[in-house]
Amino acid sequence: MALENDGANEVNEQTMCMCGRIAAMRTAWTENNPGMRFLGCSYYGRPDACDYFKWVDPPLLHPRYKSVMNGLLRNANREGVLEKEWKRTVLYHRIVLAIVVLVAVLVHYVL
Repeated sequence: MALENDGANEVNEQTMCMCGRIAAMRTAWTENNPGMRFLGCSYYGRPDACDYFKWVDPPLLHPRYKSVMNGLLRNANREGVLEKEWKRTVLYHRIVLAIVVLVAVLVHYVL
């Protein structure tokens, strides 16, 4: 399977890094390169990794694209945080409700 890059060189699954390993395709999620795919050494972060790096995607054509992508990422992150807070709130209310029901049942049987 080959990925085409609008005129850029073709990159295939067997692209090798400088240390002879198959390069891993990753996606950058930085402010400067949101959503941009690149190839790098599959041992990145390990002491025996090489410094191989090659962009797969062409540069973004307009600076506005970066702004839009970063805005979408911030919104997605914000929604994820809100969802976690909502789940925590629901769990808290379920625990409180279970305690109230338990106390009510105990009071009913004790009295």
